Amino acid sequence: MRKLTIQEMNRLTVDAFKQATKIPVVLILDNIRSALNVGSAFRTADAFRLEGIALCGITAQPPHREILKTAIGATQSVDWAYFKSTEQAIQHYQERGFRVAAVEQAQNSTPLQEFKVENGQSVAVVFGNEVQGVSQAAMDLIKESIEIPQWGTKHSLNVSVCLGIVAWELVKQQPFTNS
Repeated sequence: MRKLTIQEMNRLTVDAFKQATKIPVVLILDNIRSALNVGSAFRTADAFRLEGIALCGITAQPPHREILKTAIGATQSVDWAYFKSTEQAIQHYQERGFRVAAVEQAQNSTPLQEFKVENGQSVAVVFGNEVQGVSQAAMDLIKESIEIPQWGTKHSLNVSVCLGIVAWELVKQQPFTNS
């Protein structure tokens, strides 16, 4: 077996990415403390051609050195916005018709594999910080929560791993056109 060359992968240019149809998913980052995790979010959003990222509160913003280190250029392709609070971001996307869900261990949460998205439905998913998770103030504005089932001794995943798992599950449910 031979690995593909960069040319054979036929990757989009940044300009072509900006013009391409996006998967209608936005990642809302609720006070993420590690800029490295933020960079990973950008890279994941680029890989799955997501609509964008909302950076909230203390979450670092490009061109932060540690974001650039893990994003590897994805800050140039992925649309992003900054909100002073996560609550503002949630309200912004709710007002635009997005289905907003927290990714959190919460009462009546839906296991990720049971969370279904209608064809073309816009979804914004809120990811909490590395210590406290999604803030209670944000949870108070959200009607549903997604939970990744876990069977080990730990009660959480690294936020960058978590958002990759959730993003992939949401992308799988959307019709995709490579244009």
